[in-house]
Amino acid sequence: MKRIAWDQYFMAQSHLLALRSTCERLAVGATIVRDKRIIAGGYNGSVSGGVHCIDEGCYVIDNHCVRTIHAEMNAIIQCAKFGASTDGAEMYVTHFPCIHCCKGIIQSGIKSVFYAQDYKNHPYAVELFKNAGVHVEQVELEEMILDTKNKEKLEFTAALLQMLEKAGIDEGEVRELYEQANNLYTT
Repeated sequence: MKRIAWDQYFMAQSHLLALRSTCERLAVGATIVRDKRIIAGGYNGSVSGGVHCIDEGCYVIDNHCVRTIHAEMNAIIQCAKFGASTDGAEMYVTHFPCIHCCKGIIQSGIKSVFYAQDYKNHPYAVELFKNAGVHVEQVELEEMILDTKNKEKLEFTAALLQMLEKAGIDEGEVRELYEQANNLYTT
């Protein structure tokens, strides 16, 4: 058995954290690592005890949801809250950090940022990282490690099966396909 690579392991953790996001616009997860050990994780969501976007919608000002705290900042704040040093650490994040998170990452002493997906990569953030000597690298998550499209695949399969049923395909054949699909998605 081949072991999962470290970068894939930490990126998968960030994608898992993103599943906790309460923002309707974009689910983001971030993991802070030092010496191959996870020291903190965060996802984008509202302040503790506050109203969440999934409950009342996003609170948008100038095309930005101001209700949420970004995943990167939540992870950094978690380190501050529990006394874990971020100096020299690495961050794995599902999306390229915004300018504000970029500045927080630099100020916290994080020396490497690995991100899975481009997302409005601002040239100034790229410049800030470069000038601060922060290594930035895209590390896409290998889908087979963690299926981030499971819901979409399930919906697509259900739609196809419904189309077959409406097209008059033998009821027994369609039922068998439903059972096969159910086995694929539940085991």
